[in-house]
Amino acid sequence: MIEFTQAAEAATQALRALFPATPLQRNDHLSQRYGAEILLKREDLSPVRSYKIRGAVNAMRKVLARDPAQMQFVCASAGNHAQGVAYACRHFGVQGTIFMPVTTPQQKIDKTRTFGGDGVEIRLTGDYFDQSLASAQAYCARIGGHFLSPFDDPDVIEGQASVAVELLAQLGRAPDLVILPVGGGGLSAGVTSYLRDTAPGTDFRFVEPLGGASLTAALAAGRTVTLPKVNSFVDGAAVARIGERPFDRLRGIDPAKVLLAPEDRICVTMLEMLNVEGIVLEPAGALSVDALPELGDQLAGKTVVCITSGGNFDFERLPEVKERAQRYSGVKKYFILRLPQRPGALRDFLEMLGPEDDIARFEYLKKSARNFGSVLIGIETGHADNFARLFGLLDAAGFVYRDITGDETLAEFLI
Repeated sequence: MIEFTQAAEAATQALRALFPATPLQRNDHLSQRYGAEILLKREDLSPVRSYKIRGAVNAMRKVLARDPAQMQFVCASAGNHAQGVAYACRHFGVQGTIFMPVTTPQQKIDKTRTFGGDGVEIRLTGDYFDQSLASAQAYCARIGGHFLSPFDDPDVIEGQASVAVELLAQLGRAPDLVILPVGGGGLSAGVTSYLRDTAPGTDFRFVEPLGGASLTAALAAGRTVTLPKVNSFVDGAAVARIGERPFDRLRGIDPAKVLLAPEDRICVTMLEMLNVEGIVLEPAGALSVDALPELGDQLAGKTVVCITSGGNFDFERLPEVKERAQRYSGVKKYFILRLPQRPGALRDFLEMLGPEDDIARFEYLKKSARNFGSVLIGIETGHADNFARLFGLLDAAGFVYRDITGDETLAEFLI
């Protein structure tokens, strides 16, 4: 571990030629809520608004030191690694070919072009990261370039460990707990490896998106496995298979220390950080903060560092984030109402709405019977408890309805 520790410190020093250490900031809002010292390691404030620049620069630096003639680099990325590689290509004056899923947010594609300029070519292929990865690796083998993995590379893991080098120096002591987001595992492997050697008393929690829990699956199987399905909403951490090298460093962790974050709950966290703190986090960047409520009383009196790993959020997604957050919080519901086809039936329903209830959607679907019609209704309200009152009134009046808010199949077709 001493060799890894020294390599991580060397990587950190090399990064100072490109950008200063990202801030480690105490967050008063979260600290007061949990009775703890909650600090955010603001990787969303790096030059590419994520920690991925660290691993990309370190890996490219070490490759060029070994082989100065290597001028072709290839990578696959859902967006953040792409920006780091593009930035590094321009810094070192080499050419890069970057494969990204077709579903990558446009904001990340545009920023990658900005950082790389004429030094990079972007190829959009595949609906998911793993499809882009296969295309990138095949292309790299064909041209004889060097493939820069976003996480499954020892030099990348060393570079990501620079996050831990900085936070330890900035804090001036070991934190009690570090909360880490997990996608491919490069960041969590690097940070834990460094702190295990330099701050052995520090504990860890690892947070994965519920729809992309590749570390959880690997720990259960004792080896890396490929998830049959991945929810791509948390695009920066939606990886079907954790990297082999990161998992080698993480395989001994207690599975109870791996927390799963529902995608809709992450939206609540993103909106809170934006509205209360003015901090823009992408879904993967909010993972560590999103885990705090689950830890609750365990945090009291402790010094806790959350790695906010990225802020590359496309604001065109904000309506979707708000919608998902409202549904998770229980302040927005959709239901199908069987409305009698008689004069005054709609008025009877409207009079049941309370002062905080607002109709967000009203759509006749079809007449299900001669005297009834099916209506899709969306209601927003000020407090989740208001729905108990509304549904109670509907029941008392004999209205037939079905709450479809949590029905993924119906929601996909109707909402």
